Amino acid sequence: MNGNTKMVEILFVHGALVRDGAWWWRRVAEQIHEQTGVVSRAVELPSCGELAPPGTAGLLEDAQALARALDDVDSAIVVGHSYGGTVIAEGADHPAARHLVYITSYLPDIGQSQADIMSGEQDPVSFAPNDDGTVRLAGYTASSLGDRFWQDLTDEQTQAGAWERLTAQSVRAFGTKTTKAAWQGRPSTYLVCTEDRSTSEALQRFHAARAKRSIDLHTGHHPFLSRPDLVSKHLIEVLGTD
Repeated sequence: MNGNTKMVEILFVHGALVRDGAWWWRRVAEQIHEQTGVVSRAVELPSCGELAPPGTAGLLEDAQALARALDDVDSAIVVGHSYGGTVIAEGADHPAARHLVYITSYLPDIGQSQADIMSGEQDPVSFAPNDDGTVRLAGYTASSLGDRFWQDLTDEQTQAGAWERLTAQSVRAFGTKTTKAAWQGRPSTYLVCTEDRSTSEALQRFHAARAKRSIDLHTGHHPFLSRPDLVSKHLIEVLGTD
């Protein structure tokens, strides 16, 4: 690793319709800290009801939360999962953002919304509206959702923890169009999850082609739960670059 590694922090941005980002990233964060001493934090997303009442915040507020976290660090590796990549596009146009990492995620053009990005998927995830300006996953049981999102995760306690952390999210997170594309001109790495049953491999490959490099992981949608060792390994590699 280079001499600046210990000055870098990792900022994790979770995906859509979940809360408690620190829980989702904990295994990866602990492994990286044990091996390198690098510290990390998970950005709380207002659109998911973190730090804001339901339905009152959207993509722009999520991006502002990321930008505020970047204000607090000298240099950061910003890691986005799924919808988190759209948050990065809008919020990581910041001098502290040293390298962007995407996990089965998106590098949208300016003027694209999350709904636009997902519009071509052949088997979209099922949502239903609430009365407070939010949407929720609809029609899934713990078992059926697990089969789609974390089919490669064998630990039952972790499966239950993931199910318990599902939440409603503001519809504004999905309908607001981006005004920035922070990935343009920045070092970036994309982890393609080839066994993902939620985001198609074709859509992943399209966005991975916009990153500076891509790496295949033979995992489902949440490799930081099922294979934290792999995610940690590749993030440590990123820490040693640039």
